[in-house]
Parts: sequence; structure tokens; C-alpha cells
Amino acid sequence: MASILIVDDDKVVQIFTKLMLEREGHSVTCASDGPRARHIFRNADFDLLIIDIFMMDALETIKLAHQYRPEIPIIGMSGRAASPAGVPAPDFLAMSTKLGAVCRLQKPLKSAVLLAHVDQCLAPGNGSFRLH
Repeated sequence: MASILIVDDDKVVQIFTKLMLEREGHSVTCASDGPRARHIFRNADFDLLIIDIFMMDALETIKLAHQYRPEIPIIGMSGRAASPAGVPAPDFLAMSTKLGAVCRLQKPLKSAVLLAHVDQCLAPGNGSFRLH
């Protein structure tokens, strides 16, 4: 199966995501911040990167990971609203796709949705896959 890097500063999300993916036979590594993730990403082979976009340096990490290994699909995820209700603000999940993420997930994660996105990203011939 695939080797997947999960980057999230929330340990509960890391554990949940890791358990769901390992049950499917994937090998999973976790990082809690952008600098650590970039170091791990450059020094190991991964088939997929899943990253929380509201961590410090997350968007920069997506951009650099995409530049370093453009063939590796990236899933951007978030559980926070970009701004208070009714106040216009940037769509950071959409921004993650502009920087290289192939799809985005809204937290709280649902295992079926997570696994479907992972399967789609890892399917052969899905180099141009985009799911929002």
C-alpha cells in the first residue's frame, strides 16, 4: 500500500487519521508542524501528503512540497472557519489547491470520505485528479 505523511498539530486528528489509514494497510508517518514535515518529506519517499492548512507554515509547506515533488498528491484539510459568520474572508482550503493540493477535506473528518479521497489520490493515472 502507500506511504503517507500526515501533518497536523492536533494529536487527536493525527491518531484518528493514522488509525483509519493503517487499517487500510497504508504506512503512516505524522508530523506536528511545517518545518518538521518539510524535513521528513525531503528525507523519505511518500505517496501522499495530508496537511492541516491552519497550522503555522502550512501553506508554505504545501507550496514547497509541491515544488520539491510535484508528482506527490497533497490533500489540504481544515476544521476552522476562515472568518466569523457573515464576514467575507479568503477561502484558505481553495487557496491550498492553488498552491498544489489536489483536493481538500473539511474537518471533522469522516472515515469514509477520508478513505475515498485517499483512494482517488492514489489511483493510477490520477496525476491531474482534483476533487473539492
